[in-house]
Amino acid sequence: MKDMKAVVLNTSIPEKIEVKELALPELGPKEVLIKVKAAALNHRDEWCRQGLYPGLKDGVTLGSDGAGIIEKIGSQVDQEFLEKEVIINPAMNWGDDPIAQSKDFKILGMPDHGTLASYVKVKVDRVHDKPDHMTWEEAAALPLGGVTAYRALMVQGELKSEDSVLVTGFGGGVAQFAAQFAIAHGSAVYVSSSSESKLKKGQEIGAKGVFNYTDTSWTSKALEQTGGFDLIIDSAMGETLADLIKVIKPGGRIVFYGATKGNPPQLDARKVFWNQIRLIGSTMGSDADFEAMLAMVSKQKIKPLVDKVYGMEDVVKAFDKMKMGEQMGKIVIKP
Repeated sequence: MKDMKAVVLNTSIPEKIEVKELALPELGPKEVLIKVKAAALNHRDEWCRQGLYPGLKDGVTLGSDGAGIIEKIGSQVDQEFLEKEVIINPAMNWGDDPIAQSKDFKILGMPDHGTLASYVKVKVDRVHDKPDHMTWEEAAALPLGGVTAYRALMVQGELKSEDSVLVTGFGGGVAQFAAQFAIAHGSAVYVSSSSESKLKKGQEIGAKGVFNYTDTSWTSKALEQTGGFDLIIDSAMGETLADLIKVIKPGGRIVFYGATKGNPPQLDARKVFWNQIRLIGSTMGSDADFEAMLAMVSKQKIKPLVDKVYGMEDVVKAFDKMKMGEQMGKIVIKP
């Protein structure tokens, strides 16, 4: 009997995704079944749709971010979990080393069935109490982007309250969290984007200054205004790295959690070593990072910026918006 709707990958059709009726999953002894109240898109979902993610398999339910209510529990799960309102940590098998993930690390939503469905099953150790100050839509928008931003900023970036911080590409999911987290930490935060409306939103949430990176003189303006940055959080790399090296202070840290513009065509190695600049890679986060991120957003009452909420019937429109990169914050799907 088919009991749930899910957004699955289907590379044989033009849209590459479709809404299908699926049977409710069987639970293992340490698993829980969550009725999804809201789910959110990440770039990896669209990359799966475009065939740009490894290990793709048709028929797999996409989605890494979600929040909902536990409706059923496995035989070894404590009864107290029934009816809990939870969000899901989508990172699995990080491993015991906090420095980097294990070779078995994977993310919910490919190759395992994900959150873009009426129901999702996960191991009980992947669920956490939904933050009380968030709506379902906000809670669903938090997990993957939140933990990625937290690790880049706090763990790899070693953020200090006295730091001057630049968050590039403001408007994307991780970038909006990085900016909000750094502002809450008391740092002087600046954001960059090619969109004037996104820059305006950055100012509204507390950025001290904004820069349009399509302005060829933005680096000189940034240096004049700030004297340079102690920490830069970036996901673009490519040819933009040269500009970031221009505006980072001696001894500064450039943390990158993506490379949407590809590899840098060249690197000013002399400037990097002479100025003691650190280039640091970062991705997702450990279970400890996730718990620390949750504690921070709950204490500071930080709320994700939600761009738009779509019904499952409009999921192709939601993916298309993610592809265009027009969103200000997270795109949310309601099953």
